[in-house]
Amino acid sequence: MNALKLISLLLDYPGEDLHTWLAENAGQQSTLDLVRRLDAEHRLADDERAEVAAFIDQLRQTDRVEREADYVQTFDMTPEHSLHLTHHIFGDDRGRGPALIDLSEYYKSYGLENVESELPDYLPLMLEFAAQLDPAEARVFLGDAGKVLDVLAGNLDKAGSPYAPLVRVVRSYGTLTRLAA
Repeated sequence: MNALKLISLLLDYPGEDLHTWLAENAGQQSTLDLVRRLDAEHRLADDERAEVAAFIDQLRQTDRVEREADYVQTFDMTPEHSLHLTHHIFGDDRGRGPALIDLSEYYKSYGLENVESELPDYLPLMLEFAAQLDPAEARVFLGDAGKVLDVLAGNLDKAGSPYAPLVRVVRSYGTLTRLAA
């Protein structure tokens, strides 16, 4: 698992996969050391690793049912927090369909068949895809979603959501300054 795959797991519904991962990694090492180890490719800056570690620590201190309820309230009940990125551009407009098809075709060009249970613009799915790419390609791919990620992070910040730092980390990963590095 690399850093983008980890963030994908953290932004996805906190179901069995996350619960199992938290249990398997509880107490083995400091959370920051765990994030550093998972970020062996150095995709994240030190402060971003600290943000991810702080989020994991917060999850560990939260009851599973509370985690799930918070996630549903944050992402499923508030359209401004949707993890379906094209929703922030098109809403329910007809233009969204072709954008989703284009994204599916892009995934297929890399040999990834879209998961039937989720739309291709679902941020955790996009991060899973980006995790499989060369770091420079992943930055370009995520950089294309930069403005939408800014909007999403801003909306989550306004609501005081603990998920906002994770979205900012993803946004930061795709910035031009990272591409030049």
